[in-house]
Amino acid sequence: MQTPQNQRFDVGGIWFPQPFKVRRLGHFGLNVDDTQATLAFYCDLLGFRLSDPLDLAAHLPNGAELKKIGDTHLYFTRHGTDHHSFVFGDRKVVNARGENLPDDVTVNQLTWQVGSLGEISGGIDYFKSLGIPIQRVGRDMPGSNWHVYPYDPEGHRNELYYGMEQIGWTGTSKPKKAYDRGFRERPSLPQVPEYMEVERLREAGIDLSSGHRDPEKEAATYDVDGILLPRPFKIVRHGPVGLFCKNLESMEHFYTQVMGFHKTCEIDHQGHRCVFLRCNTEHHSLALYPIALRAVLGMSERTTVMRFGVQVGSYRQLQNALKYLQERGCTYIDVPPELTPGIEYSAHVLDPSGHAVQIYFSMEQVGWDGVARTRGLQESYPSQRWQDWPKTIESKSDTYMGEIFLGPWG
Repeated sequence: MQTPQNQRFDVGGIWFPQPFKVRRLGHFGLNVDDTQATLAFYCDLLGFRLSDPLDLAAHLPNGAELKKIGDTHLYFTRHGTDHHSFVFGDRKVVNARGENLPDDVTVNQLTWQVGSLGEISGGIDYFKSLGIPIQRVGRDMPGSNWHVYPYDPEGHRNELYYGMEQIGWTGTSKPKKAYDRGFRERPSLPQVPEYMEVERLREAGIDLSSGHRDPEKEAATYDVDGILLPRPFKIVRHGPVGLFCKNLESMEHFYTQVMGFHKTCEIDHQGHRCVFLRCNTEHHSLALYPIALRAVLGMSERTTVMRFGVQVGSYRQLQNALKYLQERGCTYIDVPPELTPGIEYSAHVLDPSGHAVQIYFSMEQVGWDGVARTRGLQESYPSQRWQDWPKTIESKSDTYMGEIFLGPWG
């Protein structure tokens, strides 16, 4: 896979090496062993809300056979107003559908937001010109996002998307009768704006409040900085994602030269080179680790996911979250803090399939000069034992900066 040298594309009047600019991690997905246990972990414990369940069997010719294998639903969950920020489905069903993924690839999707539908259209031609496999293009329902799905060199399915359904104060997703605006092919341009789609539904007499709603099951008993919540913390951001790579150089080339990520830094850990990439001002939105490091860390050999990050609202919330999860029997795994530069205070808890979820409260931000903060030789990382952390810590110039959670916590 070669990328043309000095090729430039007009992205909204700005020249870029790609016909799109990735702005952030939009959502992330996993193929899991037990969907109900996963629902309990991510929704009941961590606080994601179920936006929509989608039964794939209803849309596939072999749906009845798939139901004999496992749960045929995809579960779309959210932590904010985006229709979904975390998606998961049954690993056995995915394999039975014949997607031919490597045995240890449990990533359902790595989804990156771009700025316009025109960028999606340009991306389709761009990936095709480079010979990069594309799974599909169009517009998915639920979620309403326009997209193109290219694969990275090791079989992780990426998605570039524009536009995501927003779930408002009622907590209700779009009604299924709005799904007729889904596309399974490349859309012609231009497309009508979403407000015209809404007016069409109104004129047809469709109840706009008839979509799926997932009410909170737990009572709001915790005072979280002045708001009563069912948990002593609130997830306010998702990401970064860390991947174990069989060929780190090839993966680094794909995400920097093809996808347009910037390298923030690289480190050497016990002779293993690790690379940290960003698409916005966060220190990294994607981290690449050599596959040999997986065994060194004692992490599951059944997945190439090294970690999936979730950010909570404050340092106090982080401490309370880790205590809350420990009291409910969650399993922690030690990850050397130098393997997650840009994030100082964090801990890793295992989900029911053995994926490591990194819980943290703040990430270093990289400014206009593109230079990350360097650590002094005498600076030490916080203890891996979060129980030993101080009750309060000093602020830094970029503490609580970066992408902010929009809307109320509950």
